Amino acid sequence: MTSIRGYVFDAYGTLFDVHSVVEAGRAITSDPAALSATWRQKQLEYTWLTTLMGRYVDFWAITESALRYAVRRLDLAADDADLRRLMDAYLALACFPEVTPALERLEGRPRAILSNGAPRMLAAAVASSGLGRLLHHVISVDAVKRYKPSPEVYALGPTTLGISAGDLLFVSSNAWDVAGAKAFGYRVAWCNRTQAPPEELGLRPDVVVGRLDELPT
Repeated sequence: MTSIRGYVFDAYGTLFDVHSVVEAGRAITSDPAALSATWRQKQLEYTWLTTLMGRYVDFWAITESALRYAVRRLDLAADDADLRRLMDAYLALACFPEVTPALERLEGRPRAILSNGAPRMLAAAVASSGLGRLLHHVISVDAVKRYKPSPEVYALGPTTLGISAGDLLFVSSNAWDVAGAKAFGYRVAWCNRTQAPPEELGLRPDVVVGRLDELPT
């Protein structure tokens, strides 16, 4: 891991805990974890489907559509006010506890987010978490109107930072995102908090950590 010149982080599931919406979900279900899991899975599926179909809508719209699906799938009663409250929770997701010290530890090299998130979603999450002072760039897929794992998305990192992908460490907790970034040409760190198996795509991360504060410097 010599010559790391900068760090590019996935946002959702890596810096921000998408399942912190569980608390907001308690208002409409006794099993908010199931709601959160179904919502997240459908959210990802919709990003892949819309990209394959060439029909981009931003991540806020994707997230709302996935939420409406999850509510129907789990046969929950939720009015428009309930849905707004759950959507608003996405604007103030909790950080994983080690995120701030991990980013501070990497001081001296550029640190960026490269995320599926819509610009206003990312701006809100960064502001509510106080991470702005630790980030040099917050990059949204909205710039290319495609979602990960499209190569056009991963290309935004080197282009924005002015550093080749091979000199950047891309960091994600999502195994499919790890595979996509590795295929593009990044060096990749997988933050495998759940000790999940890697994807069977012939693409392996350069390093695996259990927490972000274990990243190589």
